[in-house]
Amino acid sequence: MSFKKCTGCEYHWKTRKEFLSDPQVKLIGYQVNFDELKTGFFMFNHLKPECLTTVSLPTELFSDLYRGEVYHERMTGSVACPGYCQHSDNLKVCPVKCECSFVREVMQIVIRWPKSAAA
Repeated sequence: MSFKKCTGCEYHWKTRKEFLSDPQVKLIGYQVNFDELKTGFFMFNHLKPECLTTVSLPTELFSDLYRGEVYHERMTGSVACPGYCQHSDNLKVCPVKCECSFVREVMQIVIRWPKSAAA
């Protein structure tokens, strides 16, 4: 059993920790699903030189990493909303108290995840 198999080179990461710790894995985007945020996708580049594939994983697989407050009102389209979720390559933290902001916080946890020494 594995956490994720690369669709390009078929490399297997056994666990989420192994996946996030891999120095050849980099978060590059978030594909939002406004109807159900946990069914959106995080997109990662597999930077292995002979691969260079983009793989996606459901946001739900990472949502437990966030322990902060989750808001229940979506502010998308409001004057306060900076529109970060509408640009898949924008990984910034959102300053708005919005239903979507927890996903942006999870992305920061993923980005800051310690990488293991290159093999």
